Amino acid sequence: MTDRPTIADSEPRSAFYGRRVGKALRGQQQDAIARLLPRRRFALEEAADPRALFAHDPAELRLEIGFGGGEHLIAHAARRPQAGFIGVEPFVNGMARMLVDLEKTDLANIRVIDLDAALVLARLPRGCLAGVDLFYPDPWPKRRHWKRRFVNPDNLDLIAGALAPGAEFRFASDVPHYVGWTLAEVRRHGAFRWTASTARDWTQPFVHWSGTRYEAKARGDGRTPTYLTFVRT
Repeated sequence: MTDRPTIADSEPRSAFYGRRVGKALRGQQQDAIARLLPRRRFALEEAADPRALFAHDPAELRLEIGFGGGEHLIAHAARRPQAGFIGVEPFVNGMARMLVDLEKTDLANIRVIDLDAALVLARLPRGCLAGVDLFYPDPWPKRRHWKRRFVNPDNLDLIAGALAPGAEFRFASDVPHYVGWTLAEVRRHGAFRWTASTARDWTQPFVHWSGTRYEAKARGDGRTPTYLTFVRT
């Protein structure tokens, strides 16, 4: 077990800037939020003891930030039934889509929360995570909005604190400027090592990559994804 941090007075306030609700929920999605979310959701305070979120004793813990429709989260959890997966998604429509698909499985190793990921990261014990994934985050393309991007020094501090030494932080985007931004911010931070040694390393999907709906749309529109892997030093 890892030591739990003391929650400082400077614990981050929610800085989530994206939409929380899109189109009105109907049918299965409305039912998913009303019936399924209470079964899978955990309270923010429970993040201080993440292993207790699961009925089994997970061999490792992994976090996906902004899982969208949950395609990767569900596929990843199915491949690693011995692990515990924490999914964070404030967008109600994405949460509903994931829960509808999750109910079709017998997976018991996924717990979710619909808050700002920074708040969750701040509560997690230091070094408790074997991996953090951030795929296709909102790029906030206008210059005046760049400060809203999730990859920033404060959030990298939180990710670095929650990751165990040698654990991976993986990032994917189809927006070249955000890719460059992420490389610059992560390398400047100093707590991570970029694993790429050739250009092929960041143009090839991750091992066992299941893809996402957003990625399929990006490729259909002619945009090329980039895949970055960083190791916590």
